[in-house]
Amino acid sequence: MLEITWIKTKVMENDYFISKHADDERQNDNLTIQEIEEAISNGIVIENYENSGRGESCLLAGFTKKGKPIHAFCGTFKDSLVVITVYIPGPPKFKNIFERG
Repeated sequence: MLEITWIKTKVMENDYFISKHADDERQNDNLTIQEIEEAISNGIVIENYENSGRGESCLLAGFTKKGKPIHAFCGTFKDSLVVITVYIPGPPKFKNIFERG
């Protein structure tokens, strides 16, 4: 299980990667790298996945400093954090940032 403190430390130390898919999705939702870092820095893990096909991963929910909700699906590559995808959650998949629809 990925620990939130480890994830936040990796972001703070700039020891993470953003996948091409996450970068595409970030741009689709007009999210900046800074907003993703803000959301992860104050986020919580809302779902853990023991093996998503790429190893351990988790879904993290957080907010930017301006209150924009963001989901970040995170995993690992060697000893680094990988942001696999990011998006702004909403209906019909999510009732709110913390609950599936």
